[in-house]
Order: sequence, then structure tokens, then C-alpha cells
Amino acid sequence: MSAEKNIVMIGAPGSGKSTIGVALAAAIEEPFTDIDTLIEQSENTSIPDIFVTRGETAFRELEAAHTVDALNRPGVVALGGGAIHNERIRTALVGHHVVWLECSVTTAVSRIGLNSSRPLLLGNVRGTLIQLLAERTPLYRGAATITVNTDDRSPDEVVALVRAELHR
Repeated sequence: MSAEKNIVMIGAPGSGKSTIGVALAAAIEEPFTDIDTLIEQSENTSIPDIFVTRGETAFRELEAAHTVDALNRPGVVALGGGAIHNERIRTALVGHHVVWLECSVTTAVSRIGLNSSRPLLLGNVRGTLIQLLAERTPLYRGAATITVNTDDRSPDEVVALVRAELHR
């Protein structure tokens, strides 16, 4: 795989971007980058702390910079659920394999739990996820080159489906 054609995981919180990304990267023997983890490491703090101390706008700027940088290196990249809102990121995704890990609200809530530490999911997790999915689904659909539903599927099953689509 060349640096021009990375595999990028997009989707809602709880869709499996990190889990599937790690497993896929291992299966195809490529490096894995989780943008949220990269931001936390580079800033030496947690994403919730960035939201509280610097605000969402500052976080989104960091997210865009790290995403564009990561897409210039070979491998599998997992984006944060909200990264798709950023036009700079959507533009950077063009030409890559963009895998939308689609899942239902029920699945997402069961995976992340109702007491989420994710900054945009504080409070009514289910209601917030419904709203976020309504806003983001058209963006995910527009950016995706591959769509795989992760409901009721194991990580191995999802990885196998992604790999099959990559070889089409």
C-alpha cells in the first residue's frame, strides 16, 4: 500500500473505528494511527481536557492538522467521529480508501455506555448520538468508498468484510 492510498476508518462513536483499525492494520501488516490518541500524546493531555481548557475549535484545528499529516504516511488511520465535519479533512480523504463503519444508535450506545467521557456525548448519550448521526450520516456516506455495517458483527467479521471490499 502506498502513502497515497491509506485505509481510513470513519463513523460514529462506538462504531468500532479503533478496534477495527487495529485489527485491520495487523491483518495487512501496516501501521495503525488513531488520531485521537495521536492528539492526546502530542498535547500530553486528554481530549476532554482539551475541550474544557481550549475549546472545541482548538481541538478541531489539532484534529485537522494531525489527520492531514497522518494521511501522508502509509497505514490504517482511525478518525474521530466528528472529524467528518471538517472540510479540510474531507478534502484530504479524497483518493484514499475511506471505510464508513456504519452502526445503529443502539449498538453505539451499548459499546460506549451511557456514562461516556466523550465531550460531545455528555448528558443524554442516546439522544445526542441520534442527533449526531442525523448530522453526520450524509457526510459519512459522501466520503465513504466502502461501507460496512458493524451491528451484530465481531471485529474479525468486519475486518474480513473490509478486506473483501478492498480487493474488489
